[in-house]
Amino acid sequence: MGKYFGTDGFRGEANVNLTVEHAYKVGRYLGWYFGKEHKAKIVIGKDTRRSSYMFEYSLAAGLTASGADAYLLHVTTTPSVSYVVRTEGFDCGIMISASHNPFYDNGIKVINSRGQKLEAAVEQEIEDYIDGRSAEIPFARREKIGRTVDFAAGRNRYIGHLISIPSRAYNDYRVGLDCSNGSASSIAKSVFDALGARTSVIHSEPNGLNINADCGSTHIEALQKFVAEQGLDVGFAYDGDADRCIAVDEKGQVVDGDRILYVCGKYLKEQGKLNRNTIVTTVMSNLGLYKACDREGIRYEQTAVGDKYVSENMMANGYSLGGEQSGHIIFSKHAMTGDGILTSLMLMEVLMEKKQPLSVLAGEVAIYPQLLKNVRVADKQAARENPRVQAAVQAAAEALGENGRILVRESGTEPVVRIMVEAEEDAICEKYVNQVAAVMEEEDLIQ
Repeated sequence: MGKYFGTDGFRGEANVNLTVEHAYKVGRYLGWYFGKEHKAKIVIGKDTRRSSYMFEYSLAAGLTASGADAYLLHVTTTPSVSYVVRTEGFDCGIMISASHNPFYDNGIKVINSRGQKLEAAVEQEIEDYIDGRSAEIPFARREKIGRTVDFAAGRNRYIGHLISIPSRAYNDYRVGLDCSNGSASSIAKSVFDALGARTSVIHSEPNGLNINADCGSTHIEALQKFVAEQGLDVGFAYDGDADRCIAVDEKGQVVDGDRILYVCGKYLKEQGKLNRNTIVTTVMSNLGLYKACDREGIRYEQTAVGDKYVSENMMANGYSLGGEQSGHIIFSKHAMTGDGILTSLMLMEVLMEKKQPLSVLAGEVAIYPQLLKNVRVADKQAARENPRVQAAVQAAAEALGENGRILVRESGTEPVVRIMVEAEEDAICEKYVNQVAAVMEEEDLIQ
């Protein structure tokens, strides 16, 4: 991870540690970098945060000042930017979003021409330019100055792409959607309606300040209540930029990314479409997923946390399915990055084909209790590498044995260290999480 770019782009509080000057310089560098040999074409999407408009104009100014043409998708999802980049011949794409963070945060995600997250080496070059460690970039002049182009049609093509994927209509299937007052608000319902579902929607009235506020995939209880009260067959919740999906079954029970991976992985295996009989997970996936995969003869590989790492592994090895517990699920046949709405459609495919409710399909995975605690620290690396902290982690791992595990890692987007413990009982999880956190406090590592 660099100074500015973490596992999911350049993220921070708007006009505090992510400013319009940062965005302008990102645009300046990308416009110059991709325009060395031809006039660069770069597409921009944004979520519904109030600050997204500000950053959109700053990025567009930087791009056009460097000679690139900036194509504006306006409010759209991260996966739609990925789709448009790789199908419409753009040099790269930019998504303005802080994903599941509160409205006052924002972020800049850069997507390469293959529809994947930008390479770390180029991110480092952008950081060097921002901090004045590289040569100044010349301004475009006269006819070489770039222009902005309204490209709302690109979002419509993405909607058409999603509608074309399912092999059957949903025939009055009762579906609930929680759009998190974010990007999905402009896309999700129209897709499900076009496919014949009886679609009910909550949190689809963004005002710039309510994105992710007690709703969406990180506040799933709202959709649980809605599905149960309305008697729906299934529900899907997205995050702010709709690259995540968490499902709710007909009983109002949560079906997280791990269970989605299992349900879709088992179905693809039965169809002979699970490449190399393998799914790709991150180190945060639950032990219950792995035990269920072992039972079904499904192989798995682990990566670091972040869908960019899952995607890299999948593309390098030709795998068809991978994702995260948090709901970033990648179906490589259709997308290069996590896509919440696509994930919903793929789950619907399984439900329609198997003719079984989601509670039955997902109930085959016995999820182990898991406790995750975020500890805010002054120095993430120092906290994780502290000898007493490492000794406490090792002692917990030995005590948990084969029926549990402990994982301590640095956040890629926040000044926190995450302590995660899985065990057979909640009390055991809490015991070892608190033990490690207490050592951090004793060592004066907590901010």
